[in-house]
Amino acid sequence: MALDLNSDLGEGFGPWTMGDDAAMLDIVTSANIACGFHAGDPSIMRATCATAVRNGVRIGAHVGYRDLVGFGRRAIAVAPVELRDEVLYQIGALDAFAKTAGDRVRYVKPHGALYHAAAADRELAEALLAALAEYDAELALLGPAGTELETAAAEAKIRFVGEGFADRAYTPSGSLAPRGLPGAVLHSEEAVAQAMSIAASRTARTIEGGEVAVSAASLCVHGDTPAAVEMARRIRASLAESGVQVEPFA
Repeated sequence: MALDLNSDLGEGFGPWTMGDDAAMLDIVTSANIACGFHAGDPSIMRATCATAVRNGVRIGAHVGYRDLVGFGRRAIAVAPVELRDEVLYQIGALDAFAKTAGDRVRYVKPHGALYHAAAADRELAEALLAALAEYDAELALLGPAGTELETAAAEAKIRFVGEGFADRAYTPSGSLAPRGLPGAVLHSEEAVAQAMSIAASRTARTIEGGEVAVSAASLCVHGDTPAAVEMARRIRASLAESGVQVEPFA
């Protein structure tokens, strides 16, 4: 059995940093790199791509709403045609730095509010997939399984990869619990246990304490979660000890 381990990285801006990208890139197999809309800037994009390539980590475009102030976590009304162009813009920008570093963008993952909006809204999902198809039909889409994103990917003939979260609690419907709710963000032992549960039984905990099915070929550990590096290191070690091969999906 194989499972990818990914993290959202490159999310600083100018002199401001978020998380320890260099340490995470020693652990994960795929890096969702911010493309300058919700976080990141050209110099950070270049540096993160270069480190990812040196470490053999696959590069993914972490595309979001144009919302630096809100870190891409605020709902924004964007017309589907405009969203298509903004996603295309972000992929192309990151791909320039990925190619300069000696690789290329291999997949796309929406960020924050866009992740949830496109999972529920067919028009937004189709707009996002249109950008992938226009740029490179070989790109994969990383996102929540069983949503409009997966359906739109199938129709666009784009490879879809289901994602699970080690450090976030789920609702009974299978969506992520809002960050503002107590218990929505998992730490330490809880996150390791959830990662092992998704790997072994394709289930995760709900915020109410129950279980929900999670179909995932890739596990995410957010780079901005407290103690994210140690959490990711322990998750990778636990997966290996249980016989799960940790390797990139792309």
